[in-house]
Amino acid sequence: MAVGRNTTVSLTIAGLALGVVAAVIPGYVAARQGDLIRKGPGVSEVRRLSDWFPAIRGTSGDTDVYVLDSGKPGAAGLVLGGTHGNEPAGYMTAILIVENAVPASGRVLVVPHANPSSVTHTDYQEASPRVLEFQGASGRRAFRYGSRATNPVDQWPDPDIYVHAASGQQLSGAETRNLNRAYPGRPDGTFTERIAYAIASLIRAERVDVVIDLHEASPEYPVVNAIVAHERAMPVASAAVLNLEFDDIKIGLEPSPKNLRGLSHRELGDATEALAMLCETSNVSQGRLRGATDARQVIEGTDDKYLRAAGLGRLAVPFDEKGWPMKQRVGRHAASVISILAAYTSTYPAKPISVTGLPSYAELMARGLEPYL
Repeated sequence: MAVGRNTTVSLTIAGLALGVVAAVIPGYVAARQGDLIRKGPGVSEVRRLSDWFPAIRGTSGDTDVYVLDSGKPGAAGLVLGGTHGNEPAGYMTAILIVENAVPASGRVLVVPHANPSSVTHTDYQEASPRVLEFQGASGRRAFRYGSRATNPVDQWPDPDIYVHAASGQQLSGAETRNLNRAYPGRPDGTFTERIAYAIASLIRAERVDVVIDLHEASPEYPVVNAIVAHERAMPVASAAVLNLEFDDIKIGLEPSPKNLRGLSHRELGDATEALAMLCETSNVSQGRLRGATDARQVIEGTDDKYLRAAGLGRLAVPFDEKGWPMKQRVGRHAASVISILAAYTSTYPAKPISVTGLPSYAELMARGLEPYL
């Protein structure tokens, strides 16, 4: 009798487990499918990151690289979005560039999802949204919201301590899946290190002159609303920040720390000839003081918990009822990209690089992101 009852209980539990698995499979499959990105008038070619490092071909580390080539002599720039899948202003700015920008001189290569694996999952126990939706000019647009790190399905297990291969620096084990701790990468390293190596290989092969890595950070983080620049990139970054000030866009300038390793602004500046910079915007969904995280919070950038924190003087940026909406964060990133390219051209006039067609910061603040999608 007990055996029969145990069998019934076991079959019931197994049935429930299979039901749960069946329910989550569609979402898991959808998360592995890429976002729709439309080629704008300036896109001359779409390549794959594996073109520069074939070992990642067919994996979740391979991703589209959009080439905007003016056909005129000049410098080559690389814009990286989506290093972290939960920092959407970075990849939305990259998508804005792909769908709207037209190169006027030189070449600009754009990678909307530098670590495509990071948007195939979300951080566990964070109750993050899976999708961000916009009513774009071309209809409803949906973009995945992901994680800071590579999906454990692609790289597992994490070590207790992550040792950065090039420097020996020791970090938390989970950082082994953080692309922005993996540069300059290794051809025979972890999954994440191989993505980093592919990006570094692209930079070397294409003789990229300037790299702009787009990120987001929490309002309480000291290095926020800032450009972090390698020492060789400081003259260009300084000029860009001054130009942004003239447009009443206040952005700080931070030197790349020499003892903080694995980051794009440090390692790509050391390992390649490119001038490496990283841009940060303020995003409440990145912070630990936030309330419930949903798509509204991510897009509108408001949170009553952060209003309280601002009142207590605990934040590194101004914060009021308007928050830091997506249109403002994308506007700051887009303005920074334009300003950096202009500063590069002024510093190195023999190698101009520029794009047209992007909405200005004022236009994005007035109209929002949607009309440009």
